[in-house]
Amino acid sequence: MKSILATALFFLLCTAEPVYAQQYNKDSVQKIVAGIHAMPLDTSSLRQLRDVGYDLRELDSTYSKQLLEEALTKSIAFGETDAITNSYRMLGLWYTNFGLRDQALNCQRASLQSAKNNNHLYLVAGANFNIGNIKYWKGEYDSCIDNYLKTAALYDDPKIFNDKNLQEKALQKRKSDLYCNMSAVFNTLKNLPKADEYIDKALAIATNIKNDAAFAFYIQQKADNYFESGNLEKALRTRLQHLPQLEQGILPKTYLQGAYQNIAREYFGLGKLDSSKLFAQKSLQTSAELHITDGMAAANWQLGRIALEEKQLPLAETYLQKSSGYYLQSPDPAEKKDYFDVMRKLMFAEGRYKEAYSFYENYIGLNDSILNSERTRQFNEREAKYQSEKKDNQIKLQQVSITQKSTINYLLAGAALALLTIGMLMVRNYRHKQTIQQQRINDLETEKQLTATEAVLKGEEQERTRLAKDLHDGLGGMLSGIKFSMNTMKGNLIMTPDNAQAFERSMDMLDSSIKEMRRVAHNLMPEALVKFGLDAALKDFCNDINLSGALKVNYQSMGLDGAVIDQTTSITIYRVIQELINNVIKHAAATEAIVQISKTNSRLSVTVEDDGKGFDPAMLKNVKGIGWSNIESRIDFLKGKLDINSNEGKGTSVLIELDL
Repeated sequence: MKSILATALFFLLCTAEPVYAQQYNKDSVQKIVAGIHAMPLDTSSLRQLRDVGYDLRELDSTYSKQLLEEALTKSIAFGETDAITNSYRMLGLWYTNFGLRDQALNCQRASLQSAKNNNHLYLVAGANFNIGNIKYWKGEYDSCIDNYLKTAALYDDPKIFNDKNLQEKALQKRKSDLYCNMSAVFNTLKNLPKADEYIDKALAIATNIKNDAAFAFYIQQKADNYFESGNLEKALRTRLQHLPQLEQGILPKTYLQGAYQNIAREYFGLGKLDSSKLFAQKSLQTSAELHITDGMAAANWQLGRIALEEKQLPLAETYLQKSSGYYLQSPDPAEKKDYFDVMRKLMFAEGRYKEAYSFYENYIGLNDSILNSERTRQFNEREAKYQSEKKDNQIKLQQVSITQKSTINYLLAGAALALLTIGMLMVRNYRHKQTIQQQRINDLETEKQLTATEAVLKGEEQERTRLAKDLHDGLGGMLSGIKFSMNTMKGNLIMTPDNAQAFERSMDMLDSSIKEMRRVAHNLMPEALVKFGLDAALKDFCNDINLSGALKVNYQSMGLDGAVIDQTTSITIYRVIQELINNVIKHAAATEAIVQISKTNSRLSVTVEDDGKGFDPAMLKNVKGIGWSNIESRIDFLKGKLDINSNEGKGTSVLIELDL
């Protein structure tokens, strides 16, 4: 289920908390509004009317909307463009607050057009940001990405602020909001390293500018990243640590409802159903008080999961039916897929297998629409392109700097012939600086190439992991369920000997299918590599090759006991050894091979030898296949060294060395 707090963040300038926020009295508020009505119609009175209307959104939603619509009508009549822009923006935020996304999107688009008409870059950025938020909630991730990157580009534009007094702190706050939302999108697309990179930037800014409210919000997204990485206990501890801030009203009550929902989800994941039920009920109660439709649906969905886990099937169906209207109409595929997943499990538990399979098909289709490799690739490419463009601009600035320094030095040399010694020293100093600048340019170019390689490798491993999980958890579960059902049927049927023999053959074929599925899933992402590390995974891989009879592999490891190797390096080394052994089996005509891996201090060495027919290493320069190219690109990514020693008829030895 998509995080409730993922992008509930909106573009709104900070205002002081109104005196009526703690204890609402409509008569007092109406007196304040009457005072505003008595003022001349100008930008100040319009701003006050908007602020009062927005501050009332959770205290009196109807009166709040009435005031915001009045502010918009008067702004249009007054004809001041910034007032119109802000009125559309804040009315759009009201609609978003209550889950009315289409109306919110129309208002934010009107705000964007008004800001463009006035060439107000700050408000253009804000409108793009808000549109990106709404697109995220609608599940339109490509449009969301486009709007976020437009916002980022504007925040980097030095002309965004006309008032320099606003520039430093306000711009930093806007950037941190954007980084938080970028983290949420990467979280949804399961690119957790990038999600952590952006939320850490947001938290650092909030700490630096001493914005406690922003920090309290961002830390919820950090907890979402812990949750997606499987660290439920750390996610839960983080939320509970900062829950008192939310309950004290440091943020609007909608965020408290989201925190309750996420805490219920994490308690559920840890098997603490009573605590999960308590916070799910708190979320439901808060959602009902605020009339938050999606919050009520999410709370009922969570209570349905809990009842299903407790084997209270009628109660589970009751809760899930209460949420079905919302999820079946939701345009967000992330919300729908989790609803279909729970319904699949409920139908299966009730023995309604045909309906369970229908829900399973819907779940798989939606899951693929979110995490298919093409969409993930597009997102990573766009984000990488944005970072690359920033580096290109740095390179251009450095090149201009070199040219300017060259011109200045030539002029000085011509004007200071009498000071030849000083001139020579200046030229020498210039050349030294030029070398340093050129080296920095080369380093930036190398960094760009490594970034692109990293994106490709991580994309491959994410897709392998996703496919392995889908095969093992989805198809594996269905096949096991079919086997269980057929075993149950066997005990209740009277069959002829021929039919019994055919039945047993079918059961054998089903067992073979399950084993083959598990073998494919294991090959895509070895479980031992994730759980026990590189040494155990390589040992299992070599044992599997030995059992297959294709090749006898002798595996030796030294210095890996208790060694800590990060997962990216472990996966890369594993894939390289896997490709080398596959090459031995396919091309070398070998009977035996040796895989040696050793770690000394921070140095890792890998040797793969075989007794095959060997070859001329010079032939690799003309090889067009992707296998050897993959090996070279992975070693380059790790900044390692690759050495091949082979002669025809004398086997082949490949040595890899790298610093951890």
